[in-house]
Amino acid sequence: MRRGLHILALTLILFLVACGEDIDTNMSRDVSDFSFTTQDNETLSSDDLKGKWWIADFIFTNCTTVCLPMTANMSKLQERMKDENLDAHLISFSVDPEYDTPEVLTDYAENYQADLDNWTFLTGYDFQTIKDLSIKSFQSALAEPPAGSDQVMHGTRFFLVNPEGKVIKNYNGIQAESVEEIITDLQTVLK
Repeated sequence: MRRGLHILALTLILFLVACGEDIDTNMSRDVSDFSFTTQDNETLSSDDLKGKWWIADFIFTNCTTVCLPMTANMSKLQERMKDENLDAHLISFSVDPEYDTPEVLTDYAENYQADLDNWTFLTGYDFQTIKDLSIKSFQSALAEPPAGSDQVMHGTRFFLVNPEGKVIKNYNGIQAESVEEIITDLQTVLK
């Protein structure tokens, strides 16, 4: 009788584990609370994103290197999400908040045909605040530009955040192939 209960309990545990998030994760970090300014000069906070799946990246509008393919890939991701009817939000944190005003972010979003219904560009903080968020919550490097340059050094990953506000996976934001990997993972977690 006891052995039968143990086997039943083990079977139940395995079934419950199999019904959880069925994607391979490579992170487990809580996103620190934040409240920042959107491209529309409104406020978006971490509380507003509770209960939603979202994908984040760190970019800046006058970047001359990695932000170009990253933002192009985020735009492709948004198109694919629409095609697949996947309900998740995209968040692009500016790592140059002094330059990237809401107006500058709006122009930038328009250049990439961003649908601002589910893609938000954030600013309205100082550099140390975004550096702390990038490093502590997303484990993504961020450093001020070297002397004589306006190019901020930052990570190039996309981050999947679950409805509880935990970063559970990162992807290469420069490689176009990552878009399909994210779509596959979203299809799994949103089913």
